[in-house]
Amino acid sequence: MVKIPSRLIAGIICLVALTLFGGAANGQPATRPFYLGFTPFPYEISQAAVDFTYDHIAEDADLIVHHFDNGVPWVEALAGDAYHSSIQDDWNYRRFRTPATHKVLVTVTPIAFMRDGLANYRAEREDMPLPPPFAAYGFDHPDVATAFLRYCEDIIAHFDPDYFMFGIEVNLLMKLRPDLWDSYMTLHRHIYTELKAAHPDLPVFVSVAGIDLLEGYTDADHADQMRALADILDYTDVLGLSVYPYMTAYMTNSLPEDMFDRLAALTDKPIAVTETGYPAQSFSIDAGNGVRLTFESDAEKQARYTALLLDAAQEYDFVFVVNFVLRDYDALWRQIGAHEDLTIAWRDTGLYDEDGGTRPALDLWRAALALPLQSTSS
Repeated sequence: MVKIPSRLIAGIICLVALTLFGGAANGQPATRPFYLGFTPFPYEISQAAVDFTYDHIAEDADLIVHHFDNGVPWVEALAGDAYHSSIQDDWNYRRFRTPATHKVLVTVTPIAFMRDGLANYRAEREDMPLPPPFAAYGFDHPDVATAFLRYCEDIIAHFDPDYFMFGIEVNLLMKLRPDLWDSYMTLHRHIYTELKAAHPDLPVFVSVAGIDLLEGYTDADHADQMRALADILDYTDVLGLSVYPYMTAYMTNSLPEDMFDRLAALTDKPIAVTETGYPAQSFSIDAGNGVRLTFESDAEKQARYTALLLDAAQEYDFVFVVNFVLRDYDALWRQIGAHEDLTIAWRDTGLYDEDGGTRPALDLWRAALALPLQSTSS
């Protein structure tokens, strides 16, 4: 068998994908309905990494995501006091570095990072233990509702976003702590109703972990997931999808080609991919009980997923698509001593590799970005 050079394979993938969503010739679309974005998540702890990330968001996207999944300043928000300077400095820097030409998505959540309870506390540090009395509160406590709504209003006032997301992967709470779901929905309905009354023209919504909505993809109880989806659909303007297809029974062994078709069939609401990614390198994780899972992947597999993603965004008129990581964070992973930490699962999902080199998936991304936006896009 003749060995085909990997560069040629990547070129073929690009050519095939471009026929799906590329230029105006040969029946290909001349415009796109969706924005393309990244978070400013840096690849290492350095000013150079921060600058690289913001500079390339300016060049390779038209949407920026300020993603806050690191706790809520519950105490200060409830009291109406100023937030800790670390929060204010973070917000000010992000606002300063946001490209003026870009759409802005801000995401916050009242749910903990592990999606199993009330979000931790943020003040001088991120994700600190909940102080009293919040440590004893449920989602449906009046003080939680007051504090979280005030926090949402404050962050909206600061960033003046084009899109606002007030819950991240909320269906994972149903998966991990179904006993807390009803109390969460009390908060969810309250926040949505109040924000829409105050900001009728601002898209207000939450995201769900898309893979858990699809029966057989994960170990999530399908009936529970369909109930969670039904509960939130009347209280979200957009169905936000967090999509990591390799974190399923498919792993990186195959790519479920009908995944986005099945997700789009679940709702008549506008759809947005609030975060996604696919590894361009192989990795292994400790699954516990002496089991080690290996995910075999490469840049060509990442490009195949990117082609599928962008084709679905075109076909189903997604509002936007966010690849969470712009550049692989191998350096950061070493700096924080992650080693066996689950963060390795997203380490190599950048469209730039760890050295700043471009990948075939970035060519596909740029080809889509080069298409003018449809005039009806908001």
